[in-house]
Formats: sequence, C-alpha cells, structure tokens
Amino acid sequence: MNDISMEETHGHVVPYGTFITVWVILVALTLILTFVSKVFHEALSVGAMLTITPLKAGLVFYYFMHLKFEGPALKAMVFVALASLVVFIGMLFFDTSFQ
Repeated sequence: MNDISMEETHGHVVPYGTFITVWVILVALTLILTFVSKVFHEALSVGAMLTITPLKAGLVFYYFMHLKFEGPALKAMVFVALASLVVFIGMLFFDTSFQ
C-alpha cells in the first residue's frame, strides 16, 4: 500500500459536528442582525452590522474555507486584504457624512 496518509489525499478532515455548530452560529447571528434592524434605530442597526458581519465572514473563512489549516503567510494576506476593505469602507462613510 502507499505511504500517503488519508489527510494528504483528501485534505483536512473536519468533523460534521464542527460544520453544523458553525452553521448554527451563523444562523443565530443572522437572526440577531435581522432582529436589531427591525426593532432598533437605524444607527444601532448599522453598528450591529459593522460588528457582527465581519465576525460571520471570519467564521466562514476560518472553517468553511479551511483558512484554519493554512500557513501564516496566507492568513496575513487575507487579513491585509480585509483590513484594506475596512479602511476603504470607512473612508466612504467619512466622505458621505459631510454631504
């Protein structure tokens, strides 16, 4: 038989329970965002979206896209790309607040 391990041929094996748990958390965070946007003032809704949505994106990157198993260089590149996006969105909010 070959000396190739199961992980090398099939990638990273993650238990289904982990994916189900992360999915339940994502659904719960979506329900929280929906509740906040329907019940509270618009300013609080925007604040909730700006804090919870990156958390949801991080969970998707980390578990569903297997960033958890990648090296530090790729993690740093993803972080820099997302940080740049946050800066540009922040600049957009700053620009539109003075019109």
